[in-house]
Amino acid sequence: MLMNQTEFHHISILLDACLEALQIRPDGTYLDATLGGAGHSLAIAERLGPGGRLICIDRDDEALANAEKRLIAVRDRVTLVKSDFRALDAVLEGQGVDGVDGILFDLGVSSPQLDTAGRGFSYMQDAPLDMRMDRQQTLTAYEIVNQWSQEELRRILYAYGEERYAPAIAAAIVRARAQKPVETTGELVQIIRNAMPPAAKREKQHPAKRTFQAIRIAVNDELGAVEEAMGKAIDALRPGGRLAVITFHSLEDRIVKEAFRQAAQGCICPPDFPVCVCGRKPKVKRIGRKPVVPEAAEVRENARARSAKLRVCEKLGYDGKERSGHGE
Repeated sequence: MLMNQTEFHHISILLDACLEALQIRPDGTYLDATLGGAGHSLAIAERLGPGGRLICIDRDDEALANAEKRLIAVRDRVTLVKSDFRALDAVLEGQGVDGVDGILFDLGVSSPQLDTAGRGFSYMQDAPLDMRMDRQQTLTAYEIVNQWSQEELRRILYAYGEERYAPAIAAAIVRARAQKPVETTGELVQIIRNAMPPAAKREKQHPAKRTFQAIRIAVNDELGAVEEAMGKAIDALRPGGRLAVITFHSLEDRIVKEAFRQAAQGCICPPDFPVCVCGRKPKVKRIGRKPVVPEAAEVRENARARSAKLRVCEKLGYDGKERSGHGE
């Protein structure tokens, strides 16, 4: 069942900072690679004039259906596309767009996905083990929990959730599923709790948070998608165009930071070479020495903003030089 617009609405994180970072021109072409609740998309589209265009990508059918309602006032300048953002180059090509003036990524799971119990993303509500962003894909959290090996479970809990109790939790899952399949998020939460020492259960963070993050990332190949998409996004920008990326945990942020660093790097010849022979020129310049983080007032209003970081880079000219304004 589709949620209504009120239920799907969520508070857009770092909204003003994103709009400032993108430097939106009324006649520009922009890409929201993570439509979600459409809050960022609406704010971008409202700043576009008759010659402007916003293309929005999401792989969640419910997000796309609800965006039709939320964006109705600006629908004439918005194109909605169902796709994984790792295919953004193919999306733009399919829309006849050879370059954009700005791209926004708001990574991770959206508030509507977390708040809808039946999606199985939340450890706070009992629901079938699912966690798919695209509900047409076959891999679910149920399959990972019940069919992946103990070693593979341990690996993803440690690598994607940075869970220090990964060995104990993986072993507990395997023991539990030997008795009967683990079918719901509530059952999984209890298994995790029972596997952790008493001190871990008294921590401020919910004991299942890291494990649920790890399984969700594995279900949706989130880190692989981010790594693939960053290079494509930089290549899709016109000179002067901006790429703005919001991350919510260190794994995503590390990928984005490294992608920006590499794209901003020029000559990589050894220092003792008298002249450059590699021919490498920087593609972008990074905007700001540190990522933008929410102010205290935003965190008070929306606790999910607490871990958000916004990184921004700007596309240089094809000769590696800065360009004034957007597009050329």
